[in-house]
Amino acid sequence: MPALHHTPVAGLSALLTAGELSSVELTRHFLDRIERYQGELNAFITVTPERALADAAAADARRRQGDASPLTGIPYACKDIFCTRDVLTTCGSKMLANFVAPYESTATARIADAGAVLLGKTNMDEFAMGSSNESSFFGSVGNPWNIDCVPGGSSGGSAVAVAAGLAPLATGTDTGGSIRQPAAFCGISGLKPTYGRVSRYGMIAFASSLDQGGPMARGVEDLGLLLGVMAGFDAADSTSSDANEDWLAGLREGRMPAAEPLTIGLPKEYFDGLGAAAASLDEARRVFEARGYRVREVSLPHTEPAIPVYYVLAGAEASANLSRYDGIRFGHRADNPHDVRDLYVRSRSEGFGAEVKRRILTGTYALSVGYYEAYYQKAQRVRRLIQQDFLRAFGDVDILLTPTAPGAAFRRGELTRDPVAMYQQDVYTTPVSLAGLPALSLPCGFVDGLPLGMQLIAPHFREDRLLAAGLDFQHDTDWHHRHPEGWQ
Repeated sequence: MPALHHTPVAGLSALLTAGELSSVELTRHFLDRIERYQGELNAFITVTPERALADAAAADARRRQGDASPLTGIPYACKDIFCTRDVLTTCGSKMLANFVAPYESTATARIADAGAVLLGKTNMDEFAMGSSNESSFFGSVGNPWNIDCVPGGSSGGSAVAVAAGLAPLATGTDTGGSIRQPAAFCGISGLKPTYGRVSRYGMIAFASSLDQGGPMARGVEDLGLLLGVMAGFDAADSTSSDANEDWLAGLREGRMPAAEPLTIGLPKEYFDGLGAAAASLDEARRVFEARGYRVREVSLPHTEPAIPVYYVLAGAEASANLSRYDGIRFGHRADNPHDVRDLYVRSRSEGFGAEVKRRILTGTYALSVGYYEAYYQKAQRVRRLIQQDFLRAFGDVDILLTPTAPGAAFRRGELTRDPVAMYQQDVYTTPVSLAGLPALSLPCGFVDGLPLGMQLIAPHFREDRLLAAGLDFQHDTDWHHRHPEGWQ
């Protein structure tokens, strides 16, 4: 039997149901591991041992009463972008370093209703702006496969918590790749749902037309369990959807979508000059073909402008969303301001880090008089072309197979002085976000001892296809069972 921290959620739930293990014991196991490895990995910003043990005791009582779901009593880690009542919610920023939310996000409330146990809040790039988890006010996060490498971002703390066995499940958010890229860099599975599938209520905003919460776990089956709980229409979020909700009930009960051979499209623009990851992607294709999947080449001709389009639009929305942090209502406030203008300027200058300031300035410029049509409006037009490329491709194929990132994790500090090179890490993930599509990152190989990830993309609200295909792939491969040494 594998160690508890390497056991899938279904196995942990079975142990809890059989009475061979209590949620309190399981929670203590993970809290002990967090205490042991937090100093090296820095995966958490806040750990909540008292709350976790109280929630675990309540979960044990629910199981004794026969009122349990598959997630009842299962510990999980929460990205520090979801508001959690009476628990610090910092968004990785000095601006919110002392902010305790007075309410609960819809996603975390639903997870709590299912009986899952909150271990703590995970580290992240400040306001979810970053691809390396190096912009956090609370320090960078180490990749457990190589502590000198980045874990990816912005959900790097969540990815590391799962990869190093500090939590069996974690929540993340994905605006331009922030679930998928760290999942790839850390050798775990991560799902960005369709825009609107998971409520954004209580999830601190970065770019409102792109932000989406989702699950992170070792394997696809565990992703399905957490997605089933997080997803669903929410009256508090006008952009949330009730589309295709019939199969969510099955996910909540642990029933995964039935698999059937599909037609997979390989976008030629994603494979040109791929490099070291090409061999792993080719092997993944062969795994699917052995299962009866059909594979054909497709074209997404507007892929190249996706990076500039994303950074114009996301920056513009960040500029608007982050204007609320003014040093008056909440957040960091400068000491002894001379007047209101000084209060605003110094509070924001002191509270925001360099990357956040860069994106606010870029977005404000794109929205300014004389530049709005040239940049923001044009970017919106190209965004529509990118979405139409995907929709046309899905007229011929069921899902798409692409790399998740250009390669494996890079070294800490390697790209921090070159923002454009850092932004290029999102080259395969931002088009999906601009189109509002669901996408799944799965581990598919290694290069130089570091994990590689592949991305499956489906039409809107067809997460069932992604989960079914992902299950097929993980049935025939063991990449998701590989564990980094040194965190046993």
